[in-house]
Amino acid sequence: MLRRSFLVTAGALCALPLHAQAKSSTLTIRWLGHTSFLFTSKESKILVNPFRTVACTKGYQSPAVEAELVLMSSRLFDEGAVEVVPGNPKVLFQPGVYDVDGLKIQGIRTLHDNKEGRRFGVNVVWRWTQGGINLVHLGGLAMPLTDEQKILIGQPDIVFVPVGGGIKALNTEQAIQTVKDLNPHLVVPTHYRTPAADSTCDLTPVGDFLKAFPKTSARTYPGTEISLSPQQIPKDALQVRIFTYTNFNPETRAT
Repeated sequence: MLRRSFLVTAGALCALPLHAQAKSSTLTIRWLGHTSFLFTSKESKILVNPFRTVACTKGYQSPAVEAELVLMSSRLFDEGAVEVVPGNPKVLFQPGVYDVDGLKIQGIRTLHDNKEGRRFGVNVVWRWTQGGINLVHLGGLAMPLTDEQKILIGQPDIVFVPVGGGIKALNTEQAIQTVKDLNPHLVVPTHYRTPAADSTCDLTPVGDFLKAFPKTSARTYPGTEISLSPQQIPKDALQVRIFTYTNFNPETRAT
């Protein structure tokens, strides 16, 4: 069994300064499917929400990529499969304020189902600054944010928001309102149905979410990776970015 360094002791919950890390460089964001992303910069290589290839993630390749730090929004199969990650990265999976090798990270407690947390319990929203860019990954947020949670999250440069509905993610209307509440510069939708899902997946496609935004604000990347500097973050108008993941196993496409 692979060893993992689980970091579970955190300081008091509070809002970190948005510019706690002032280092500026290029940040590379790579989508691995579902809510899993790899963030690479000079400071660190951070993997969020590695998953097992079942149900809604059945047709994706396993996110078995090297990282120095793994952030998990839950311990469920689609967000907490740390065993697929090679090596011995440090792992965070509980709400709190952390300092990992000088990188300040905040995990904010929210709910992971629309049954007041009775079904799937806690979802952790992750907030940190990397490459000079303020990032918020909402994980599997399934209930509208409270005022306290909004204050803790602040205004991110980029927010990764679940939009596919079902019991473990915001529905279209809730996702749109969450974007309005957080007022980010860039939005990356996550946790929606793609051809990778099998027939048991209860998520909806991303199209309904996109209809809420002007066509000029949405841009699809022909691949799974982009690199951004702080200067490339749009400041005047909200923009939506969609990755195009084509590396599916055709045998698992939904019918």
